[in-house]
Amino acid sequence: MGIILALLAGLLMSVQGVFNTKLIETSNIWVANIWVHFSAFITCLIIWTFNGHKNLLTVFNIENKLYLIGGIIGAFITFTVIKSIDKLGVAEAIMLILIAQLVVAYILEVLGLFGLDKVNFEWIKLIGVIIMIVGIFIFKK
Repeated sequence: MGIILALLAGLLMSVQGVFNTKLIETSNIWVANIWVHFSAFITCLIIWTFNGHKNLLTVFNIENKLYLIGGIIGAFITFTVIKSIDKLGVAEAIMLILIAQLVVAYILEVLGLFGLDKVNFEWIKLIGVIIMIVGIFIFKK
């Protein structure tokens, strides 16, 4: 199930990136960003309404308050995805985004940051990332 959800997330992120980039054709990047997050907020409220009504304020019970800035990070994610797709095209932007996600995610795991379980560094995974980067160059040719 995790594999299916991860594939679905990749599919949705790619389509959303295109849709969000198209929004700036009639407005600007920050208006598009506001709409994206407002519509996400409304969608979450609707789903929450039909999914048990857990107290909205329990999110503030998290011990490390740093984790509350995910929405702020999300605004900058939307901004950078829109701008990268606008400048590079969908495929190239998504490839670079995925490489960055993979490298940072692996560093977070190896260092055990933000409460993640620490994993051992493996050279084979570094080789895999290098192969992916070479693949980007091949794809561009």
